[in-house]
Amino acid sequence: MRNVVFLAAGLALLSGCASKSLDRARPDEFAVARQAPLVIPPDYALVPPQPGAARPQDAAGQTQTLDAMFGGAAPRSAAETATLDQAGADAVDPGIRSSVGDPGTNVVDKGATTRAIVAAPAGDGQDARATANGATPTAAPTPAPAATPTPKS
Repeated sequence: MRNVVFLAAGLALLSGCASKSLDRARPDEFAVARQAPLVIPPDYALVPPQPGAARPQDAAGQTQTLDAMFGGAAPRSAAETATLDQAGADAVDPGIRSSVGDPGTNVVDKGATTRAIVAAPAGDGQDARATANGATPTAAPTPAPAATPTPKS
């Protein structure tokens, strides 16, 4: 019976090697789309760069990058302008990022539980206890001191 199982498994694996699925006709990837002919550019009047002069494409590349990342001077649509006006984009404090970490900054009070968690001393969590429905927590059991073996003389 055991040999029959191995034989059936071997036949199932070998059936995947049938050559019928490998002989199918595939489309030629170069025949699918027509290749455009090569065209020689009409003007070769390139000016050689001046020694020590700034490269003009560097500044354009940096400007394009900043415009792509931060919007640049692109015109905004009417819907975007209306949304920004309703959100109060014109009343934004430009120095807000420098005052976020200031201790005098007003923050939302999240309650006594959050204050207790933040003020708790750092530890490994071995003494932590959880309670449900306001039950009083039981005292944590103290582990018994390990017996130290005495050396034989």
